[in-house]
Amino acid sequence: MRVAARAVPPAREEPALRADSRPRSLALARTVLSIEAGAIGGLVARLDERFDQAVKRVLSSRGRVLVSGIGKSGHIARKIASTLSSTGTPAYFVHPADASHGDLGMIRRDDVLLALSYSGESAELLTIIPLIKRQGAVLIAICGNAGSTLARQADVLLDARVEQEACPLNLAPTASTTAALALGDALAVALLDARGFSAEDFARSHPGGAIGRRLLTRVRDVMRSGQDLPRVPETASFPQALLEMSRKGLGMTAVLDDQGRIAGIFTDGDLRRLLEGSPDIRSLRIGEVMTRSPRTIHPDRLAAEAVQLMERHRINQLLVLDDNARLVGALNMHDLFRAKVI
Repeated sequence: MRVAARAVPPAREEPALRADSRPRSLALARTVLSIEAGAIGGLVARLDERFDQAVKRVLSSRGRVLVSGIGKSGHIARKIASTLSSTGTPAYFVHPADASHGDLGMIRRDDVLLALSYSGESAELLTIIPLIKRQGAVLIAICGNAGSTLARQADVLLDARVEQEACPLNLAPTASTTAALALGDALAVALLDARGFSAEDFARSHPGGAIGRRLLTRVRDVMRSGQDLPRVPETASFPQALLEMSRKGLGMTAVLDDQGRIAGIFTDGDLRRLLEGSPDIRSLRIGEVMTRSPRTIHPDRLAAEAVQLMERHRINQLLVLDDNARLVGALNMHDLFRAKVI
């Protein structure tokens, strides 16, 4: 029996690139950025007391902020919810389709729903709006059509209208999503300011990242102390001081007076400069060659401040003194690198 040969579809031809594709791409990119920048500029000009009303509604709410949208607006809504949560305003994203299939139960009368739809006519969103209103929750809309169903139903309308999309076809949501995101950021920052949200508050919601490390790590968390802290009396011989530096591996030693207070510091850099003069180092006392009035820091200061102090004065080590000016620790740049503060 003969088997009919399977027809092989013709290979799909890739569109040929224009000879001038690179200059055209650059010009188009600049156009896109200009249109989107203009869209945000238009928001600035139209921003009015409704924005202040939105801030007050959220601040006076005893519940949470739920942010919703579908399609590209849904992606923007997720980011706005994340920004609100990380800046002191508890917020959640709720998908409008999921909300109409049970997730609507998470919304209470004390909550605020921030709804995003450029057209204001997204069917999935409009399905849940009457139920939200019936519960008594506040509805804030970010919308580009003031005459739309969503805009008319909103307690507060934030106008996100743009003159045109950055898409050459004026179809793909580009400038409109940028405008909505910018309005969401503006709302989050205004709420942050109204709540007195601090850098320490921000760090507490970012403990696992680089931001959290910079804002939460203190000098006492990274400094060397106890037996790991290099120190010698100012009457110590030069060889004794070098031995202490070698044993502790910090590239320096603190030098203490007869009361146990800081008299100075001697570092690897001091040693190199001293050897350039070729003195008889065996006869020296460390108090004769130490650097007096060294830079110091308190153990409760942020480790990031230690980095700034070292960079400003071009030094690699710091002594750590307590409230009574007593030596309690020391650290160098390597300690800060290990703690991932830098």
